Amino acid sequence: MSLVRSMLAALVGVTLASAPLAAQKPSPFNGTWKLNLAKSKYDPASLAPKAATVVKYTVTATEVTAVADGVDSQGRKTHSEYTAKCDGTVAPWNGTLDGQPNPDQDGISVKCLDTNTLHIVNSLKGKPTITLHNVVSADGKTRTVNITGTNAQGVKINHTAVYDKQ
Repeated sequence: MSLVRSMLAALVGVTLASAPLAAQKPSPFNGTWKLNLAKSKYDPASLAPKAATVVKYTVTATEVTAVADGVDSQGRKTHSEYTAKCDGTVAPWNGTLDGQPNPDQDGISVKCLDTNTLHIVNSLKGKPTITLHNVVSADGKTRTVNITGTNAQGVKINHTAVYDKQ
């Protein structure tokens, strides 16, 4: 009888341990987002991109993965990819401009502040450059990114980019 109880206790323990994993909802960040240029504001305006879409955004309790494509203010095709832990440690960032390596950034750090908020810091050669404060709306349909800092060319920026969930 004690063997049956031990097996039952083990089964209950495994079931209870896996319950929080099953109960977790997917992050509202997950999915595809398209830049809404009409709702976005860029300062300086000359740096407004022509288009940007996050092709794949995947956020878990411990990390963020993003793959983005777009067209920058000069009409160059952009591509970027990263996977970063939610603890603020710097991770590699890979990006291209018209198929050539992007010299403006090489690192990224992410802090997952809550279910709907990510704080991201871009860096170049270990130096922070741009801060992005990402918030998904309560209804999960809009993502607003406040972007501040000084870019690799030394230009101070203060953008608000608004994305619509696709």
